[in-house]
Amino acid sequence: MKLGAFSISLAVKDIVASRDFYEKFGFTVFGGNQAQNWLIMKNEGTLIGLFQGMFEGNMLTFNPGWDSNAKNLDAFDDVREIQRHLKSHGVQLSTEVDENTTGPASLTTTDPDGNQILIDQHR
Repeated sequence: MKLGAFSISLAVKDIVASRDFYEKFGFTVFGGNQAQNWLIMKNEGTLIGLFQGMFEGNMLTFNPGWDSNAKNLDAFDDVREIQRHLKSHGVQLSTEVDENTTGPASLTTTDPDGNQILIDQHR
């Protein structure tokens, strides 16, 4: 199964302080909008998302159809295919994709330790 780009999405209290902190580790702003309280930061192939006030807890994020530079991949598994695979293997989903749609969509689940997982397709 091809899940695409991987990042960890961090629920931060202060986006300015978090940006400053991660810049000390060599991360630079790669995308997002600080005025809207979200940034994507990158250090080589490592991506982190900083999100202030958007969700509780941290989550693992996968973006089908994108590489780690947010460039479109020629071949990828659509989020609906991923959803069918997960459900056929007994994974309980918190939110699901409407199977009758195409294009951008997302699903969420939680691993056995309570970690949230977001599979978020943008194309």
